[in-house]
Amino acid sequence: MLTTRWVSAATPQEADEVRALVGAVAAADGVDAFAEPARRDVAALGGDGGRATSRHLLVHDRDDLVGYALLDLENADDPVAELAVLPARRRQGIGAAVVDAVVAESPAARFWAHGDHPGAGHLAERVGRRRVRELWRMRRPAPGHEAPPLPDLVVPEGVTIEPLRVGRDEDAVVAVNNRAFSWHPEQSGWTTADVAEIEAEPWFEAAGVLLGWDTATGDLLGFHFTKVHEVSATVPEPLGEVYVVGVDPSAQGRGLGRALTLAGLHHLAGRGLRVTLLYVEGDNAPAIATYRRLGFERDAVDVSYQR
Repeated sequence: MLTTRWVSAATPQEADEVRALVGAVAAADGVDAFAEPARRDVAALGGDGGRATSRHLLVHDRDDLVGYALLDLENADDPVAELAVLPARRRQGIGAAVVDAVVAESPAARFWAHGDHPGAGHLAERVGRRRVRELWRMRRPAPGHEAPPLPDLVVPEGVTIEPLRVGRDEDAVVAVNNRAFSWHPEQSGWTTADVAEIEAEPWFEAAGVLLGWDTATGDLLGFHFTKVHEVSATVPEPLGEVYVVGVDPSAQGRGLGRALTLAGLHHLAGRGLRVTLLYVEGDNAPAIATYRRLGFERDAVDVSYQR
């Protein structure tokens, strides 16, 4: 018999059970069922960390945790849910029970399906959600291919690219990010606390954050945060990532986005990383064309289902 229970905090035993379930799903599917902010919440579950705006759904069959959902209420107007079902218990109605419980708790919630599993579409449809947004994961090289040589880095005239100076450049990065991504549901609204949170991540290195400065005015024009993924259940070898590239709207058209992207790719290649990933909105045709010219091709899709 299934039982569902929402919690804002979990006991250490419950937290371990959630992490075991999430790990089992990642190992079975080859993709994380949760995005990075949710994964941080899961890692902090049972302790003092995690966001106060996150709620956790625990679905048990007697004493066994068979389903889990994280409901992110940080943006009250845009609640977001991500979920997982124990692989051995799929196609037994547990996913439907999880989705129904989320909708009962938060009728406006949208759902992320990472990896575009076909079952996710059926679950979304039964609660009146439709496929609204695609987030592509692109990879260089494309699976089964050798990486083409990286083009030489050509920095636009009047621009210099330098690594982040921790403790000095964060305010400028936040300002450029929020102008560049004012339209974006996740990337907009950065604060210096958000940057500090990234700087506290174990993968962060200041040398992997490249900033493009106007040599005449000293203004920050754009940035590229790179990231290195260590080996895990879903990462068979260390991977580089074009984590986020942002260009101030006032500097667009100068070739700075391509230059910053290339600067980061050369940095990652210098680390000896064979494969690089990035995420891009599926309807951002200009960005996709740019990344394809650099040797990236789509190899996975995340889907947002909304009312």
